[in-house]
Order: sequence, then C-alpha cells, then structure tokens
Amino acid sequence: MILVRHEIGEVLRDLRLQKGRTLRQVASRASVALGYLSEVERGQKEASSEILASVADALDVPISTIMREVGDRISVLEGLQTFPDVVPDDLAGLDSDFQPELSLR
Repeated sequence: MILVRHEIGEVLRDLRLQKGRTLRQVASRASVALGYLSEVERGQKEASSEILASVADALDVPISTIMREVGDRISVLEGLQTFPDVVPDDLAGLDSDFQPELSLR
C-alpha cells in the first residue's frame, strides 16, 4: 500500500538536503517543532496543509512543486511509465474518441 505521508516526507527531506539546510533551520523558519518535522520527514506523522505551506515557504519552494514531486513519485510506485500533464482519459471517465472543442475566444 502506498502511503502518501511517506512520499511527502521523502520529498521534503530531499528538498531540504538539496538546499543544504538542517532540520533545525527549516523547523525554526517554518515555526514547526523540530521533533514534529522530523516525524513528518520520516513519514510517521501526517502534515496538515498549513504545515506543508510553512515548510514549503521555509524551503523557498512553491507548494505546487512539492505536490507535483509527490505525485510523480506515486506514479512511479503505481507503475506508470510517464507522468501525464493531464488526467488520462481512462481515469477521467472519458471515451477515447472524445475530442474537446477548442475555442480561441
């Protein structure tokens, strides 16, 4: 079973290390308890959207970047070969013959 909290934790840790910041630095800047952030990074605790936003801000990374990376990692775990930019038709419930009308208005 894929646990989203594990993937979020790994992404946060990877970004923190890429930025060359310590857990203490990020926790302080995000106003989050050091122990709690450590548990989030290890996938032991669920982070609220407010905590994720604070940590993203502390890392100077848009939260959309974090969520996109989490989605990409989950796609790999689910066995998808590519990372679609849009929801695939079979997941969106659309027929494969469906052609949306485009308007330039």
